[in-house]
Amino acid sequence: MTLQQLLYFLAVADTRHFTRAAELVHVAQPSLSKQIRVLERELGAELFTRARGNIALSPAGEALLPVARRIMSDVDTARLEVQELAGLRRGRVRVGAPPSLCGSVFADVLARFHRRYPGIQLLVTEGGSRDLVRELVRGALDLALVIESPADADSALTTTPILRESLVVASPVAADPLADRTELPIGELRHHPVVMFREGYDLREVTLAACHRAGFQPRFAVEGGEMDAVLRFVEAGLGVAIVPSTVLAARPLLRATPLARPGLSRTIALAHRTDAAPTAAARAFQDTLLSHLADADTLPRGVRRLPAARPQASKPGYAPRSPG
Repeated sequence: MTLQQLLYFLAVADTRHFTRAAELVHVAQPSLSKQIRVLERELGAELFTRARGNIALSPAGEALLPVARRIMSDVDTARLEVQELAGLRRGRVRVGAPPSLCGSVFADVLARFHRRYPGIQLLVTEGGSRDLVRELVRGALDLALVIESPADADSALTTTPILRESLVVASPVAADPLADRTELPIGELRHHPVVMFREGYDLREVTLAACHRAGFQPRFAVEGGEMDAVLRFVEAGLGVAIVPSTVLAARPLLRATPLARPGLSRTIALAHRTDAAPTAAARAFQDTLLSHLADADTLPRGVRRLPAARPQASKPGYAPRSPG
């Protein structure tokens, strides 16, 4: 099995067409088809089904696909690592963060890193923590800010806890159902329709888990949105939502009601794959992030920095905030 064969396999898997795959990798179509056949003979199974001109992955192809993507990602990382030895004058770093931090802390860190390393390409993914974890594990990200739970110890990721972010109940200023409340016990959500995030957001899981601990199933007004959509739905009066307090700073049409003790918070950790050392560019980005947090005079309201901690293997998730 060669890297070239895996590259050709991925091209066909992505395009589902041998001619277009050959054009994608800049090789003659007969040469690509020959290498695919050689790979199939070596593996002892067909990787594609070819019925009436329709190309689809066979069960063997489905099994090979994630492994091939991981291998090619690691090869790409190795190539970039060698290039970066020239002094970080060129290269790439792929980073991810949840929406609540992309527009605040993360934006300042990106600007600081770009000023110092203008030749390094920055590729940013914004998404729910579970989505970011999947991207890290499959090798599509170098670093990400994810939600961490020290209770879970079995993971493919190495994490360093760096921030704690408080969660609040967002409600519309107009006709606010919580206008007379200075704080809200989680059990009170049983009386209010809830705007719910799509699957992939840990905020969905933490809301459901907190409600279940309080002995009820929340009533959804609407579900399936990204962060901006959820906030807009709340502004429109569809219901309330549990969100990080930081996302409400620029939302004058929304009101934040703290949750009654013990409340809810989430720990933000810097994560990378345990089985792949970060590239030089990724290490430089990590240093820039930690330096920024150490130098910053203020953080967004509801966010506090954590003491420096040794990286540890853990599985991202949510945990209730301890009293005090």
